[in-house]
Amino acid sequence: MQTTTDRVPNRLINEKSPYLLQHAYNPVDWFPWCDEAFEKAKREDKPIFLSIGYS
Repeated sequence: MQTTTDRVPNRLINEKSPYLLQHAYNPVDWFPWCDEAFEKAKREDKPIFLSIGYS
């Protein structure tokens, strides 16, 4: 069982939004809305999965 101290934050840890910060320790490689996300999707020829929130 993982404890809070074992978890590694994803790149959302640097965001100001309380909604995004809720997911900063999610095991998903989330990106905030940024050019880097779109450039990576284009480079890897992958679609963008956009979360509009549910809180």
